[in-house]
Amino acid sequence: MQEDKTHFFDKPENVKRLLMVFYACCAILVILDFVLYRKAYHSLESIKAFYPIYGFVGCVLLVVIAKWMRTFLMRDEEYYEPLDEADKELAMSKQGKEENVGH
Repeated sequence: MQEDKTHFFDKPENVKRLLMVFYACCAILVILDFVLYRKAYHSLESIKAFYPIYGFVGCVLLVVIAKWMRTFLMRDEEYYEPLDEADKELAMSKQGKEENVGH
């Protein structure tokens, strides 16, 4: 009794439209940063496009720190429940494919 209803984001053209609207909004906000007057409370705030640069650097740092934290927070697949033989074979085949992707 499962319906094959297509949702708004199932269509790639809708995702592209949404991304274009998002990029247009970002561009407009950066352009407005050059046009509108803002009172700077700190010397760094007087740099044009400071907040977009600050936000981008912050997001990049979040991703880099999360990838670093993954190295010591990640658990084995058998951490909570031991795998049966079929699951072990599947995990080994996936691991072999992942190792060959980078080469």
